Amino acid sequence: MPDSTAWEYTLYIPNDPRAVTISRRTLRLILTMHGLIRLVDTAELLATELVCNAVRHTKGPAALRVCWSANVLRIGAWDTDPEPPEPPRELELLGEAEEGRGLALVRACAGLWGWQPLARNGNRGKYVWFELEAA
Repeated sequence: MPDSTAWEYTLYIPNDPRAVTISRRTLRLILTMHGLIRLVDTAELLATELVCNAVRHTKGPAALRVCWSANVLRIGAWDTDPEPPEPPRELELLGEAEEGRGLALVRACAGLWGWQPLARNGNRGKYVWFELEAA
């Protein structure tokens, strides 16, 4: 049974491709320890897309934020690029495309998602997030 109290974790990550794997494994551990194992696979997939975008498309640090409140899991990634993310395309239209599926997956699998400009530690950037309900 998931813990009903609100909690939040933030993982600060360098601009390093290895950060994607570390973020994914850390997220799995956090969710497992809080009894949210049924959300792990979807949360991992979508968080990996956000962190991968943050590392691939920016030159600065990033952060992964994981929040639980009122039976809703919100996961987001902050990066140093203040430009809005590319609008997600329709997942069905992407076919065998090598790139461009990330936000389409987020839109298809998350209850809600969005982005906002955000500054952290003096760096301007953006925060891209999604929500999953525990139901």
